[in-house]
Amino acid sequence: MSARFEELGWQQTPMGVISLRRRFDPTVRADVYEVKLDDEHVMSSLFTVAEKELARLGLARTPGTALDVVIGGLGLGYTALEALHCGRISTLTVIEYSDAVIDWHQRDLLPDTVGLAAQDRVTITHADFFAAAMGTPGFDPEHPGRTFDAILLDIDHSPRHVLHDPHADFYTHVGLTSACRHLCPGGVFAMWSDDPPDDDFVALLGTVFTDVEAQTVWFDNPLTRGKSAATIYLGTRSPDSG
Repeated sequence: MSARFEELGWQQTPMGVISLRRRFDPTVRADVYEVKLDDEHVMSSLFTVAEKELARLGLARTPGTALDVVIGGLGLGYTALEALHCGRISTLTVIEYSDAVIDWHQRDLLPDTVGLAAQDRVTITHADFFAAAMGTPGFDPEHPGRTFDAILLDIDHSPRHVLHDPHADFYTHVGLTSACRHLCPGGVFAMWSDDPPDDDFVALLGTVFTDVEAQTVWFDNPLTRGKSAATIYLGTRSPDSG
């Protein structure tokens, strides 16, 4: 049996100390990999269903082939890995704020996503997703104004529970409109949230996107021996927009 606890990496950031740890969980009798920001749990390899569903649901409604897709937040890599299962993806651009998180993947510290960073279709960019989404150059500074077929966002806990106060500016009409401009007409915006569906946020999305919906994703919770849920928000840039 491996050691019951090991800190694999950490780094001081403007948001706080981000750390990766591995611990043996006696409930599931397996190693669990967790990311913490200071004392707050951000993500865990125990709960990956919703992260995978973000990619599956977002790409299921994205039309076309040879798709160019952006993911906001690398995390443990489950959203990116699930997206790569879609044979229609040509390029996958992952925007990650923490170079420590990028380093974890480049060193293959996470068994479930070994090799992700080396995939030919994947580009991992060290940048602030929110600054890129709300800026004119967008997600590919070498090709300013480049548009994408889908944007999949998994960074904050929810629009009302952000990891860093400046992120709140994104969850406004102005912020979402800026992100929408980086989508091709007919492109899809999808976002994970740890909170139940928020009617006010759905209405806000509806001022920017078409065919807006909030899907509840249920998954087994081995810690409570019950069910837990997350929300996936979905919206489409109008095909008629220029």
